[in-house]
Amino acid sequence: MSDPLDKATSKAPATVGEGCLSRYDPDDMSPEDGTEFPGAAELWEQLNDEQEEAKKPA
Repeated sequence: MSDPLDKATSKAPATVGEGCLSRYDPDDMSPEDGTEFPGAAELWEQLNDEQEEAKKPA
């Protein structure tokens, strides 16, 4: 049997920039990295609407 820790590892995408400006390289990312979020725009709108409702006086 192979080393059991080998199957529990993951690899982060490559990064670009340094220090505070460091970020994942979008060219190195793929759907396998979990970068797809088709409902992001709808969620953003919903959260902003809820925040606006909370700010309105009763």
